[in-house]
Amino acid sequence: MTVGFVMLVDAALERAAQVARHWAESGCPVVIHVDAEVTKRSYDAFRRDLADLETLEFVETRRRCEWGSWDSVAATMDGAEMMLDAFPDVRHVYLATGACLPLRPVAELQTHLAGRPHTDFIESATVESVDWSKGGFDRERFTFRSPLSSRKQGSLFDRVVRLQRRSGRTRQVPEGLVPHRGSPWWCLTRSTLSALLQDPRRREYEDFFRSVQAPDQSYFQTLVRKYAWRVESRSLTLSKLDYQGRSQTFYDDHLQLLRRSDCFVARKIWPLAERLYSNLLSNDPGVTQNAEPDPGKIDRLFNQAIERRTRGRPGLYMQSRFPLQKRENGESSGSYSVFEGFDDLFDDFEAWLSKTTGNRVHGHLYGPGCAEFAGGEAIFNGGLSDSAAIRDYNPCAFLRNLVWNTRGERQCFMFGPSDNQDITDFIAGDRNAQISVITGTWAIRLFRQKEAPEAVRKEAARLQRIEQEHVRILGADWAKARIRIWPLAEFIEAPMDNLQCILDEIGPRGARRLTEAPRLTDLTGFGRFLQELKNEGMAIHLAGEFSVGRDPTPIVPDSPRRLVVK
Repeated sequence: MTVGFVMLVDAALERAAQVARHWAESGCPVVIHVDAEVTKRSYDAFRRDLADLETLEFVETRRRCEWGSWDSVAATMDGAEMMLDAFPDVRHVYLATGACLPLRPVAELQTHLAGRPHTDFIESATVESVDWSKGGFDRERFTFRSPLSSRKQGSLFDRVVRLQRRSGRTRQVPEGLVPHRGSPWWCLTRSTLSALLQDPRRREYEDFFRSVQAPDQSYFQTLVRKYAWRVESRSLTLSKLDYQGRSQTFYDDHLQLLRRSDCFVARKIWPLAERLYSNLLSNDPGVTQNAEPDPGKIDRLFNQAIERRTRGRPGLYMQSRFPLQKRENGESSGSYSVFEGFDDLFDDFEAWLSKTTGNRVHGHLYGPGCAEFAGGEAIFNGGLSDSAAIRDYNPCAFLRNLVWNTRGERQCFMFGPSDNQDITDFIAGDRNAQISVITGTWAIRLFRQKEAPEAVRKEAARLQRIEQEHVRILGADWAKARIRIWPLAEFIEAPMDNLQCILDEIGPRGARRLTEAPRLTDLTGFGRFLQELKNEGMAIHLAGEFSVGRDPTPIVPDSPRRLVVK
């Protein structure tokens, strides 16, 4: 009593020969089907290489086994028929490919199957419970005709499906069959295969499945339910799918990962994975594990790899794989803070914030002249230039790069209505952004300039329109950033409390009670200035209400903290 291998080979014939010889010399009969796409010269050389093996046969009828075609099922049945006829001692037939590689000694597989003589190992799940279909449909795979390849004739295939849906014409599943789907790599008992191949309705079933999409994933999976005495709905072969539904290729650095799965065979193996072939093509008892195959032990790693492959790392953008808008894995790679209006209200605010929090604090990164990096640097981490022209070519990418190149260190920068506003949508929609806004502080800068009233009024109107639109976007229902907005008049009523709330989020030193206050700029006469603007016809409202003649007082850090409930 032994196990026989049916191999479907279409490429890397040298590797396929190595694996076939390993199985044959370990006492397992092998039947090989070579794809019709393989040239006669290569095919003849392949046969000569294995001619000395008495328990190895070739299927004479060569078929062109394209992905998802009926020919792959027909070639499998040709091989299974030859296996059952030529090797009467075979009690289990194991389906493999030329890209498969044994992971455990053959003796372990033989022992495992000998203890389960009436068990068929094949993943077989009802259509309703399968959730791994990629780019197709479910029950319609059986009720519609699919004469075309969904991969090679995608657009025409979709048109045929739409036409059948509109017409409402479907076909019936053969009586007595319940459609099942699953992995095409199985190990079936001799009795099940014999019943399947000798069934008097075989022609009817073949005619039906010939026009089912991907019949190699449904033909045996459905019919085994009719003949099997006991079905273990799992495969003994480790075969993983990538995010596109294609088979995952294993390389040399997957050696330990493959062994951890405890599966008996893995596919598909990179032909140049010399380390895998040299280590696994042996019957070394030292690697005997006597464990149940459990590919689930490495599923977590594969899921993480697929997640990394499809979504990338948060905030990392590559020229070769730039994601579609709104399909990124996060706008940026780390937390950062945006302060709007604080440098107008407080003197030397950047230095105070850097000293208080220990974070890197920049000036106006999006200022009209240049990017004001901390310390006045002209070139920042990652080769970022302070050139406004280079920065404004892609303002959002500039900020992404800044945050990515300083991972582990929180970045803070100033922003205002005079800066490039193209990043407003970006920072508003970024979960990593902390945005603190004091509206109307641009009026303080105008107050200091002492220019002609008419020029001040026009500039004030321009800045207010910009800030009003900026605030509107920050307040949108789709905004994900942590946003706080105060009118100027409201903020200076309790500046220490408001600063404490902001710094508590930044940490790590921000969690402590503030003992040193930033120096409030001299606002003597600022209330009168705002009133003069109103007298000139300027409807200023973002700064809040300031009483004429009542100017803000300097900040006193030790004053009792007031709690403001909004």
